[in-house]
Amino acid sequence: MQTRDGVRLDADVYYPVGAGPFPVLLMRQPYGRRIASTVTYAHPSWYARQGYIVVIQDVRGRGSSEGEFEPFVYEGDDGYDTLEWVSRLPGSSGRVGMYGFSYQGVAQLFAAASRHPALAAICPGMAGFDLYRDWAYEGGAFRLYNSLSWAAQLGAETARRNGDHGLFAERYRVGHTPSSAELIDPAGSVRELLADTFYADWLSASADSDYWRARSPGAQLDDIDLPALHVGGWFDSFLTGTLAGYRHFAKGQSPQRLLIGPWTHLPWTPAVGSVWLGEAAQSPVDALQLRWFDYFLKDIDNGVLDEPMVALYDLGARAWRDLTEYPMPAPSRWHLVSNGRANLDLTAGRLCEAAQAGGVDVIVNDPWRPVPVRGGHLAPAAGIEDRTDVDARPDVLTYTSAPLESTLQLAGPVAAVLACESDQDSFDLFAVLSIVGRDGRARNLTQGYLRTEGAGQHRVELRTTCARLYPGQSLRLSVSGSCYPAFALNDGSGREPLAVRAADYRISTLRLDSNASWLELPLIEAGD
Repeated sequence: MQTRDGVRLDADVYYPVGAGPFPVLLMRQPYGRRIASTVTYAHPSWYARQGYIVVIQDVRGRGSSEGEFEPFVYEGDDGYDTLEWVSRLPGSSGRVGMYGFSYQGVAQLFAAASRHPALAAICPGMAGFDLYRDWAYEGGAFRLYNSLSWAAQLGAETARRNGDHGLFAERYRVGHTPSSAELIDPAGSVRELLADTFYADWLSASADSDYWRARSPGAQLDDIDLPALHVGGWFDSFLTGTLAGYRHFAKGQSPQRLLIGPWTHLPWTPAVGSVWLGEAAQSPVDALQLRWFDYFLKDIDNGVLDEPMVALYDLGARAWRDLTEYPMPAPSRWHLVSNGRANLDLTAGRLCEAAQAGGVDVIVNDPWRPVPVRGGHLAPAAGIEDRTDVDARPDVLTYTSAPLESTLQLAGPVAAVLACESDQDSFDLFAVLSIVGRDGRARNLTQGYLRTEGAGQHRVELRTTCARLYPGQSLRLSVSGSCYPAFALNDGSGREPLAVRAADYRISTLRLDSNASWLELPLIEAGD
């Protein structure tokens, strides 16, 4: 097809057997259309066998499509033009649904914002809603490893299209195994290697810049009312975007459904980090998407709207919980208590339901040996991992509850309010909530990151979660000043990341007053 400005976009079209007419399922993606998101979904031919024309399109400047690629810039207009084209394909009923995750999920949101009348339902999976808050930064800190590896992947595709084998190989290396020098100096030579990508813009654009608004689907979706099935994962980097999209669309009249599995960004399998969760963690998304589209595109009354509209995978019970709405319980406050040695002794810091007199804990952050990422929602170590050895480091504070005497059910947002100060103008707070088993090993449940400044109480928003805890297990809050290389290090100045070079990082000291610090937990009735 050709866009309104004459750019040719290429697609593979899968037809079902029969005369039709058939509704259309559309996916628009930047990774080469033959991939077709098969890292998470069934192959397009499977959907075609269910009675759909399936169109997998290379977006502008990717795959074999013409034009220049710039992430998210053209997806609104090109999405509208594509919807016009697929709705008129031979054998098409004129009704279109869209599916896909990550960039493909964002492309759906931009297409929805274009208001084409043929688009009848969408299924955005793991999609950022605000490019700054859900994709590039978290709590004001740059998501280093994810951003660098994605820029390298997209930059390698540009090199492939230009036939530059050497540049492709260098970008392939950075995308898979960046060197320690490239990670510690993200504004250095690696920025030059990725000069024709978005990377330098992400390092320099301020949080309130029009740059982010123009590339954020959430800024374009006012008054859009469309049925949507939102798919997320507890250890997906874009979970905040999935929830933001769900809440935004829920303001309208059209049905909204939310499913959050235990998965990382990919794949959606029961293997989550180093933990095998079992049969219940298999992805139900293909079957659920099919029923969603059958209802809205084929008018099949299959009862999909009579079912609970929120399904959350419980990481503790290892089973799905069906709810009528997303849980937002009033937070229960658990207090931090310490004798001042919570960085040196795993028993010195406690997490208590009742406030008690505590002390001040001090840790020193050394950029030569930053606290490493271990599990969570960001590369290079996403998922559930044993972080006991990280908790034992002297630059990590830990506060552990007594073993539970009864079942405890968490479902909803988690936050830590930490009374801190640093000897630097700017500093980072990384908070992890873990479940400590009867064997004494800690495995991460949820986490949050904040780049902040000044003395006082600092609120770290951990990611929302759902988990049942059992008698004999404990909760642990871990606090550190870095999580590297998931996040770029803080040089203490508060400057934009593009202005910071490797030799600028300083040793810093962080003080935490446990007397004025607490953890907010979303406790609900345990039920069955």
